[in-house]
Amino acid sequence: MAIKPLGDRVLVKPLESTEEKVGSIYIPDTAKEKPQEGTVEAVGPGRTEDGKHIAPEVKVGDKILYGKYSGTEIKKDGKEYLIVRESDILAIIS
Repeated sequence: MAIKPLGDRVLVKPLESTEEKVGSIYIPDTAKEKPQEGTVEAVGPGRTEDGKHIAPEVKVGDKILYGKYSGTEIKKDGKEYLIVRESDILAIIS
């Protein structure tokens, strides 16, 4: 079963966080900031504005930067994803 976003929503796989170590002290996952970068896994069909269809600007495979508290976290097959609105995407990283 695949996840297909609706409207102007985008399915994002957040960047894997790496284990941080400061000196000889490990930083636990709960103290780390959430990643704000990810890869687009699926894109909805776009939005309708003033009766016109507006296609999304992002495409599958794009690396993006999104807002810190954006979207809804979901788990599918043991992997974590985020569903965000296209307007919550700040930039495409090239």
